[in-house]
Amino acid sequence: MQNSKILKCGLVCGLAAVLGSCGSESEPEAPQAAVPMSFEESLQTQLIQAQPGDVIVIPAGTHQITRSLSLNVPGVTIRGAGMNETILSFGGQVQGAEGLLVTADDFVIEDLAIEDTVGDALKVNESRNVTIRRVRTEWTNGPDSENGAYGIYPVQSSNVLIDGAVAIGAADAGIYVGQSSQIVVRNSRAEYNVAGIEIENSTFADVYDNVATNNTGGILVFDLPNLEVQGGQATRVFNNQVYRNNTENFAPEGAIVGNVPPGTGLLVLANDNIEVFENRFWDNGNVNIMIYSFTLGGRTVDDPQYDPFPEQIYVHDNEFRGGGTEPRHRALVPWHEATGLNTPNIVWDGLIKEGGSTENLICLGLDSEVSFLNLRGGEDPAAVTYDKDEHLCTLPRLAPVALDLPGD
Repeated sequence: MQNSKILKCGLVCGLAAVLGSCGSESEPEAPQAAVPMSFEESLQTQLIQAQPGDVIVIPAGTHQITRSLSLNVPGVTIRGAGMNETILSFGGQVQGAEGLLVTADDFVIEDLAIEDTVGDALKVNESRNVTIRRVRTEWTNGPDSENGAYGIYPVQSSNVLIDGAVAIGAADAGIYVGQSSQIVVRNSRAEYNVAGIEIENSTFADVYDNVATNNTGGILVFDLPNLEVQGGQATRVFNNQVYRNNTENFAPEGAIVGNVPPGTGLLVLANDNIEVFENRFWDNGNVNIMIYSFTLGGRTVDDPQYDPFPEQIYVHDNEFRGGGTEPRHRALVPWHEATGLNTPNIVWDGLIKEGGSTENLICLGLDSEVSFLNLRGGEDPAAVTYDKDEHLCTLPRLAPVALDLPGD
């Protein structure tokens, strides 16, 4: 009988929905209040729902973020109130490999900081027309192998501008542009990274008006094998201050940048058509400038498409003061022990491809007085030479990189 009452009550209630229940009156339930969205949820929602042309404004303050953020919508601008005012802090990050991952064209990010990410701070992948302006990436605990690898990290991208950035504490490179083309890095500061500024496997890059200090290596221009994009060339490094890059190397074991000796100003590895001019180098303990082949020290190459030898390197009109007082490169240490000399300002490993010529390979200008060392392969300290006569030459000046970006 009880079941029939329930059924009858259900029928009546279905016809008279104004009653809260059968046989008794009750107050209608109050609507539940919506749970307020956290800042992190709100920001990720904005990134997901963004439309081309949107400007996402992040207010001043330190905002705690626990999961990676991502954006894949073109034409979006992310804007803070200043790199020391708007801080995205990932100190409590529990999920994700980056702080912010962007795979979108026509992207602008400016006036904010990204701190203490588990992995890379700001990664921009396979994007065209990228502007990174007045952005700071930092690991606030200082140099540590547990820090993320890269601070500002555009890769496989084109038409890239990094302007007024600050990068501190990366366990690989503070400002890194890899496998990309048409690049400008300017007015930026890289400090306490393994590599301060690195251009890798890239073409047509201008690196100028920057400060690289207190890194393991100040500026690196590398071309490495076994990467999808190879043939790094046409990079200009000029009007930078590169000094006191003497921080011990804290890269994780196995990282290629772990081979960079502390005290290195500028390294050019296996790149072609590089121009280095009007920079100021001082107090880099290992060497101010070193140019060498991937094969130095007997390293082998298992990539048939890779050219391991640097060619057409033009280094001229730079200012040097101090440096070379504590050689650390494995080819320089035995030479230093044998001679007791400080490292000359420019060092070349002396290796050339089979059948190649040294003509116009390394040029120092027509009347350069800069100190120079040819390691002649680095196997025998007694075989080195300081003679730079064949390097008193010039090369065609490289053209400036011209970007077509809003506000550039």
